Amino acid sequence: MGRGRWRTAGSALVRVLLVWAVSTLTMLALAGILPDFRLQSDDGDSITQIGLTAAWAAGAFGLLSALVWPVLVRALLLVPALVLGLLVFFLNGSLLLLAIGLIPDGRSEVAPETAVVVAAVMSAVASATSTALAVRDDEAYRRRLYRLADRRRRRQGGAGRAGPARAAEAPPGLLVLQLDGVGYGELRRACGSGLMPTVAGLLEGGHRARSWVTDWSSQTGASQLGILHGSNFDVPAFRWYEKDTGEVMVCNRPTSAAELQRRAIARTGDGGLLTLDGASRGNLFSGGADQLALVLSVSARRGRANRSRAGYFAYFSDPANAVRTAGSFVAEVVREVLQSLRARIRGDRPRVSRGGLYPLIRAFATVVERDVVVAAVIGDMLAGRSAVYADLVAYDEVAHHSGPHGRDTDRVLQRLDRSLALIARVAEHAPRRYRIVLLSDHGQSPGETFLGRYGLTLKDLVRAGCGLPVPRRAGRTHSGAEARAAVLAALHRPVEEGEEAHPGPGSDPVVLASGNLGLISFPDIPGRASRARVERAHPALLTTLANHPGVGFLLVDGVVLGRDGKVARLDVPGEAEELLAPFGPGAARAVRRTDAFPHVADVMVNSAYDPETGEVHAFEEQIGSHGGLGGEQGHPFLMWPVDLSDPGEDHGEGPGEDHGEELVGAEAVHAVLRRWLREADGPQVPVAAPPAPPAEETPPGEEINGSLPSAGVPARDEIR
Repeated sequence: MGRGRWRTAGSALVRVLLVWAVSTLTMLALAGILPDFRLQSDDGDSITQIGLTAAWAAGAFGLLSALVWPVLVRALLLVPALVLGLLVFFLNGSLLLLAIGLIPDGRSEVAPETAVVVAAVMSAVASATSTALAVRDDEAYRRRLYRLADRRRRRQGGAGRAGPARAAEAPPGLLVLQLDGVGYGELRRACGSGLMPTVAGLLEGGHRARSWVTDWSSQTGASQLGILHGSNFDVPAFRWYEKDTGEVMVCNRPTSAAELQRRAIARTGDGGLLTLDGASRGNLFSGGADQLALVLSVSARRGRANRSRAGYFAYFSDPANAVRTAGSFVAEVVREVLQSLRARIRGDRPRVSRGGLYPLIRAFATVVERDVVVAAVIGDMLAGRSAVYADLVAYDEVAHHSGPHGRDTDRVLQRLDRSLALIARVAEHAPRRYRIVLLSDHGQSPGETFLGRYGLTLKDLVRAGCGLPVPRRAGRTHSGAEARAAVLAALHRPVEEGEEAHPGPGSDPVVLASGNLGLISFPDIPGRASRARVERAHPALLTTLANHPGVGFLLVDGVVLGRDGKVARLDVPGEAEELLAPFGPGAARAVRRTDAFPHVADVMVNSAYDPETGEVHAFEEQIGSHGGLGGEQGHPFLMWPVDLSDPGEDHGEGPGEDHGEELVGAEAVHAVLRRWLREADGPQVPVAAPPAPPAEETPPGEEINGSLPSAGVPARDEIR
């Protein structure tokens, strides 16, 4: 064994002994503080004997944590994540009880409820001590990362040693991190106000950012399918009804996600963006990657074919990780309850209900999903994988219920930035250089919900417009009364108080909501219903919807309907562009594309949009929404290092529309990422940064570069 290996082994032994010593002192302190925890016999022991007992218990607990905990977590992989998070403390406490039971002569005793507290503190202290010792200098930290990378590569059957020489030989890898729901304008605000110093530092250090334009369906399912698999054709919304099967497709339902991925692969003939040595982390779709963690499209699989839980196991197999994440989970639940209570006391408007299971759902998205995905990405970099795509969903989840702009979402952005800082620090020590790309799949548009503003849901309005019974609450609203009157007038019947209008037999319409986009389907009408067929079956419906103040426009079989009887045919040049002008220059193009989808709804309803305030009215209970046209929801961002080619360059590739000015559609983003993966085969010449943009809002398609304030990068082990 060489001198270097002896030195490494000696350093490892010293670290183990120091962690053991700190754990022993922690156990002694807890025994002195907690009344139900003792480390001596009933007859009393000497200080030396108590110290030996504490050392024995600390050593046994550490050994059991290292050997038994991974087995327990693997056995519980089928347990839902939320349940496992609550079991963490119980399992850790059980290990401590077992360790105490191994002490000779019964010199120690701890109550079960106290064991949970002691175990949590012990794991946290041991983890903090080990981390502090491992990262006390850059050289030691680098050696530790190389060892971890070697270990992972050997387990996967690879060869070679991770190190500086290998890093110089390997072509650069591409690391793509999706900040779910963060619009281009929100990115500018967060960097300019100091909320995201790491991202601002990247912009100053050689990254650029620009907006891109989503499809009409501005939501994760459509965008991520297009980005990872190159096609989001026939994805009209987040959820939609398919007449040929009689089923409702929902993008975040495992079976639907698997089917959408299958359709995209069949359409493109390609497995996806990540088929070559790729990893997919926290995504709806796999992208063709072999390395998976928390990927929805494969989560419905059973047995060895489902590898999506591998990263989940790898993270929770460390009891310190489990305890830290579980503690943060509880803290996030408390934070959400307090923030919701504060908003209610202040009388914030708009506001939606934040009770029920939502605090738990938010905590999973902002803590568990974040921690597992970040840890998996770090493992991917240490293993030297060539392409990694990961989704961090925290901001999107909170913005739906707290609004996209405010203190709640600002804190989420700060914590996301610290996660990015950790990833960036680890990237410096990875066995290959990584080009870090940040992007989002859509933005968020604020606004009061349709229900909050008008007192009834879109489904209520549709049923009223069809002459079907509605809840008494909805029938008493101004909108409900107007719809009822319109139906009676269309049927040439007098309007009488309390009377319901039933136009004839037929199944009820299927009404679904995707943010501020509504979809109406008539199951009893085969195929896609024409405008004439809808008007024959429900003569007052289209007029009722088109003239409602909360509705922006309708799409019915190639025809766009607006207020005051405005009609535009999509096949007549200029008509749709004029009617849809308030929704942006690309609105008609997006609507025209969706109109060609086989599973487009009979009636597509886009809510009203106020260009001055940027507000829309979600048909779901969300005060920050996305899914249709209107405002920042349709303008996510793409941020890339300057040694990659400019995404606006027209390379004439892929199905997307990239004309050098705007990057339009998720399929165009896929083409850009494909190009960047190919560029890893050869060196790129850095491109000079353009002048900084003015402070006012930058139009879609323009870029921002290193003009934002710089700030220090947080410590490499800082995730909170």
